[in-house]
Amino acid sequence: MSNSNRPLPVRQKPKFSVAITTDGYKNLINNTLGDPERSKRFVASITSAVAVNPMLQDCDAGTILAGALLGESLNLSPSPQLGQYYLVPFECKVKGPDGKNLWVLDDEGNHVKDANGKWLAVTEKKAQFVLGYKGYIQLALRSGHYADLDVMEIKEGEYLGKDPNTGKPRFKFVEDDDARETLPVIGYMAFFEYLNGFRKVIFWSKQKMMSHADTYSPAYSAEAHKKIMAGEIADKDMWKYSSFWYKNFDDMAKKTMLRQLISRWGVMSTELQRAFVQDAKFAAIGDGNEIVTTPEEIAQLTQPEATEVIPQVDLSEL
Repeated sequence: MSNSNRPLPVRQKPKFSVAITTDGYKNLINNTLGDPERSKRFVASITSAVAVNPMLQDCDAGTILAGALLGESLNLSPSPQLGQYYLVPFECKVKGPDGKNLWVLDDEGNHVKDANGKWLAVTEKKAQFVLGYKGYIQLALRSGHYADLDVMEIKEGEYLGKDPNTGKPRFKFVEDDDARETLPVIGYMAFFEYLNGFRKVIFWSKQKMMSHADTYSPAYSAEAHKKIMAGEIADKDMWKYSSFWYKNFDDMAKKTMLRQLISRWGVMSTELQRAFVQDAKFAAIGDGNEIVTTPEEIAQLTQPEATEVIPQVDLSEL
């Protein structure tokens, strides 16, 4: 077979723990943040976040740094325990100079195939900035427009239907926290209150949320989710269900509720718009770990406020 048919070798990039100690990365961080003490704190926090995630350690170091700098610019913590934002590892196909996928070949130049007989593509791991629902709350409250903002699961028996006069959802919450914890989740509620007293409350049933995810997330199936909850899918097959909707449905549901609430009825600061747009990009990755973003939510971003220009960091030579 002609050598022209063989994929070009993929440059091996250093792991983050090594790259972060190089002069190129140090200078980039110092020049971007502009404060030596802030740079030290940033390096310590992001190194700690990467160290506790083995999958993240295998990602391209430049993508980790790019996502972390975005989180730093929004003054959010990378700590997984705080849940403000996450650096999520995913695999993407490597493209050749012609823009086409590179394929895995054996020693004889033949395509290597997977269990389904499909060609295996050359892939590399990258990290992507993903805003957590607690990050949405932080950014919204910082805008100075909100007196209160929250999202929560609604348990069985707490939803009383809509007010016949106003159409607003009504609730009666179980006061015993221990008893409430044992009840099944039947829906989700999000609300905000402006400083001027205006309030907005929305409620989605769990079934509506599952239908929403089923419609907008290529990696999620409501029917498969029901089988997982019923224990009908073996543990050995769970690797097929990698979407966040399977891993942590409630947190994904809370985030969706906040996106629905804020994008339609809330005030969005420039900082919140930046996070909203960047987070929406994750939906286009297509690896199964996407954040669901509807066309209607994206349309809400065309607001009259000036959009802040985000400095672009060139990591290609690091």
